[in-house]
Amino acid sequence: MLQWQYPKKAVNLMKQGTTILTLDNGYHLWTNTQGTGDIHLLCLHGGPGGNHEYWENFGEQLADLGVQVHMYDQLGSWYSDQPDYSDPEIAAKYLTTDYFLGEVEEVRQKLGLDHFYLIGQSWGGALTQLYALKYGEHLKGAIISSMIDNIDEYVDHVNYVREECLPPKAVKYMQDIEAKGNWQDEQYQKYVDVLNRSYVDRKQPPAISHLINTTGTAVYNAFQGDNEFVVTGKLKDWDIRDQIHNITVPTLLTFGEHETMPLRSAQRMAEDIPHARLVTTPDGGHHHMIDNAPVYFAHLKQFISDVENGTFND
Repeated sequence: MLQWQYPKKAVNLMKQGTTILTLDNGYHLWTNTQGTGDIHLLCLHGGPGGNHEYWENFGEQLADLGVQVHMYDQLGSWYSDQPDYSDPEIAAKYLTTDYFLGEVEEVRQKLGLDHFYLIGQSWGGALTQLYALKYGEHLKGAIISSMIDNIDEYVDHVNYVREECLPPKAVKYMQDIEAKGNWQDEQYQKYVDVLNRSYVDRKQPPAISHLINTTGTAVYNAFQGDNEFVVTGKLKDWDIRDQIHNITVPTLLTFGEHETMPLRSAQRMAEDIPHARLVTTPDGGHHHMIDNAPVYFAHLKQFISDVENGTFND
C-alpha cells in the first residue's frame, strides 16, 4: 500500500562554516558561509592579496534580513593556496585580472549561487564591476565598496591627499625614494603608516591585526606595488570608464568620506551606471565598514531591502 507524504519545505541553507574548495586548476581556496535565509551575498576582498577578515561580522550584521554571507580568500591570499609565483609560467597564468574574474565565477558555481548579491572592497570592487559586466545575469545587485573605474583619477587623488596629510619635505622624501625604488627605506614606510592611519584604516582595529604581515605580497606587488599610495603594477592600466554604463543591475556605490578613492569619481560613476545609488560613510576611510560600522551597515541593509522589496530607485 502506497504511503503519500507531503513534500518537505525546502530550506535554503548552505553548508555553514569553513569549506575548502578545490578549483579545476587543482589549487584550493578557503571559503566560509554564515547565516540562514534565501538571500545570498558573496564577498570579494581587496588587495590584491588581502583576505576575508573584514567580512567576518557580515553574517551577524545582516542576520535580520535573512542573508547568507559567503566569503573566500582568493588564490595567493593568506588562507588559500600560495602558488609559486617566482615561476614565470605560473605568474603569467594566475597573476592576471582575467584569472581572478574567472575565479569569482568558478567559486559562484561551486558554491551553487545564483541571483545573488556581489560585494567587492577596493580590488574586489574592480572585480565586482567586471563581473557585473560579464556575468550580470546571475546578480540581483552589485555593491562596489571603495573602488572607482580607473586608476588615473585614483593616482591624482592619492597624490593630493598625501600633500594634504604630510609636510612638503616628507612628500619630497617619499617621491625621491619612489624614484629609486628603495621600498624598504624605514622613514618612507613610517610615512606610509601615517597615510594609512588617515585614509585606509582610520580606526586601526585590533581584532584583525596579526603578529606578522599576512598580505599576499607577491600578488599585491604584481598588481599594486609597495603600498596604497603608489601604483607601479598591472593596475596602473585599469580603466573601464567607457564600459560601466553597461552595468544594468541595481548598484550600490559606498565610500568613506576620508578615502584613498576620489569621491568626485564616485559621483560620476553614480551618474554613468543606469541604476546606481551613492552613499558615503562619515569619518570612514578606505575600510569604512570598520571605521564606522553602524552607518556602513545601515546603508548596505537599506540597499538590499529596497532591491528585495522592489522599491530601489536610482
